[in-house]
Amino acid sequence: MSAYCRFAPGHPLHGPYHDTEYGFPSSDETVLFERLCLEIMQAGLSWELVLKRRGAMRAAFAGFVVDRVAAFGEADVARLLADPGIIRNRLKVRAIIENARRVQGLRASQGGFAAWLEAQHPRTRAEWVKLFKATFLFTGGEIVGEFLLSLGYLPGAHAEDCPVAERTVAAGARWASAAHLTRNARQ
Repeated sequence: MSAYCRFAPGHPLHGPYHDTEYGFPSSDETVLFERLCLEIMQAGLSWELVLKRRGAMRAAFAGFVVDRVAAFGEADVARLLADPGIIRNRLKVRAIIENARRVQGLRASQGGFAAWLEAQHPRTRAEWVKLFKATFLFTGGEIVGEFLLSLGYLPGAHAEDCPVAERTVAAGARWASAAHLTRNARQ
């Protein structure tokens, strides 16, 4: 069983995330954007810290509603950097605001964030990283990998013997359907 699957169940912060979010697909723009923002905020820090501050970050970033965050200006940047409840990093805050604007752009060019992800699937992790770096700010390999794991686009969110793994597949984890298609193509 993966290290996360061993220690997360029963933990007050990791448990609910592991059991109900991690590896589960979503096409909801707010969920996708929040997940990307949380992964950006986590860079260089612990996931537990991000989960502890998640509620405050939701409040500070207008519920991660893309249009609201995209409208943030300099006064909002100053407000965010003064908020002790969130992770205060100027580069991350500015990247989140700009990425909201880029998600708006994906609506016009691709039909939205979820449609853009679907149109790119399947890809290797390296291909995804290259694509994200060309599309969004502050998206290195670890951020992109965890984002895609968290939404079921890449395998490995859960160990095979983790009881949650089956539920992610049943919920439509994209990596599982890609693996199924690849297996069928070889037969």
